[in-house]
Amino acid sequence: MAVREGGVKALFRRFTASEQELDAEDLQRASEDAGATAVCDCSRGRSVTVSGRLRSVVYTPRTNHPTLEAELFDGSGMVTLIWLGRRRILGIEPGRRLSATGRVAEQGDRKVIYNPFYELEATAG
Repeated sequence: MAVREGGVKALFRRFTASEQELDAEDLQRASEDAGATAVCDCSRGRSVTVSGRLRSVVYTPRTNHPTLEAELFDGSGMVTLIWLGRRRILGIEPGRRLSATGRVAEQGDRKVIYNPFYELEATAG
């Protein structure tokens, strides 16, 4: 019985990789399956759909313009989703998987999408 070399390499990789590396690979695979653009391939001014898991969600109170900021990780990189004028959005919470569509901007050294259209993925259970 012959075992494919790729299968052995993949099996060995599953045993030697860290949990974070495996999670990133799973997120990248799911993002590709959803037809989303990898965050590492997003560039300023481009309209994209990204898919991944929210790592953090922060409400930033400002006098005139409160914002809700969420960091989305897809396994290849991070993009910050920013909703202007929002304090909370039901379902936008750390650990939640979603797809977001919008135009990529840059804020310092980070990629951002302002007021993205988003779709929450169904939760297991």
